[in-house]
Amino acid sequence: MKRFGRKGLILVLIGGVAALAVSAAAVASTKKKSANIQVCVLLPDTKSSVRWTQFDPKYIGAALKKAGVTYSMNNALNDPSKQTAQAQACQAAGATGVIEVALDNGSASAIEKLFTSKGGWAIDYDRQTTGGTAADYVAFDGVGVGAAQANGILAGMKANHTYKKSSTVAELWGGQTDQNAFWFKSGNDKVLNPLFKKHVLKKGPQQFVPDWDANNAATIFDQMLVKTNNKIQGVIAANDNIAGAVVADEKAHHLKPIPLSGQDATAQGIQYIIAGWQTGTVYKYVPLEANAVAAAAVALLHGKKPKTNSFRLNQGKKEPTLVLPVQWITKKNYKELFQQHWLSKSEVCIGQYKKFCK
Repeated sequence: MKRFGRKGLILVLIGGVAALAVSAAAVASTKKKSANIQVCVLLPDTKSSVRWTQFDPKYIGAALKKAGVTYSMNNALNDPSKQTAQAQACQAAGATGVIEVALDNGSASAIEKLFTSKGGWAIDYDRQTTGGTAADYVAFDGVGVGAAQANGILAGMKANHTYKKSSTVAELWGGQTDQNAFWFKSGNDKVLNPLFKKHVLKKGPQQFVPDWDANNAATIFDQMLVKTNNKIQGVIAANDNIAGAVVADEKAHHLKPIPLSGQDATAQGIQYIIAGWQTGTVYKYVPLEANAVAAAAVALLHGKKPKTNSFRLNQGKKEPTLVLPVQWITKKNYKELFQQHWLSKSEVCIGQYKKFCK
């Protein structure tokens, strides 16, 4: 799979939005009399990741606004029926296209068909909708995410001198209703399964975490500790939310930190990394994805094909896809997040964590 430098992609994607801004503004002005909005943005929840409240609404909204496109920004609060109602309200307000982060394949595919059956279009954003009718899929490299997590904890185990046959690796995957969880898992499997098969490491308890919920993760990991007699030497946690639950359980059982992965580069995740409780986190630069999906929406509004660099199979059909790069963040390079204004030092280096920031 072809890789792109983050800075280069940002320039290309922002440029793509800007280049279409004038014509998009013209469309917006001609449609104002008959429609209040052109694009419906459907985000999933507020709990699985802070990105859905802190980052995506801001960056997608800014990119669409810059292109002169009117839109409605919605969060379903993890309720598929609410997301369906939001989609219907958007369509009633004039929206002809939808940017959707799916909650489950059934409701998400029905929402996409709501738009495409009437001559509109749909974009799968971040999560693929199995059985949907989207014209485009914009996402980070899911397999790359899982591989980075696995390689990250392996490096941590080697540093701890626990990379051996007797060492157990537990895995906490994301929510099963999210296709991304399977992409991440496939990246984990790609790296770890050959090692389990050769008995280089011991395959430990493995489980999906319903709804990516931290409370569910805490219960599941607590059970894993009981099952293994607290003898786990490495943990795949699908995101920082789940990793935080693992850390809480470790502290509750008075256990020492072990190699632990994460994802999303949250403030808490970085705090756990610099304090030694978490090994690393996968950094997905959301403005890159937000600008890409806005550019795709503008293209589809004008009857053009969005920019893609790959495809993903969706029930046997090739879904045009733009795959974006990810980065593994550790104690060595976490300050890049401050330099790129993803997080501020004041968010991370506070309270008990201030002493770890140098």
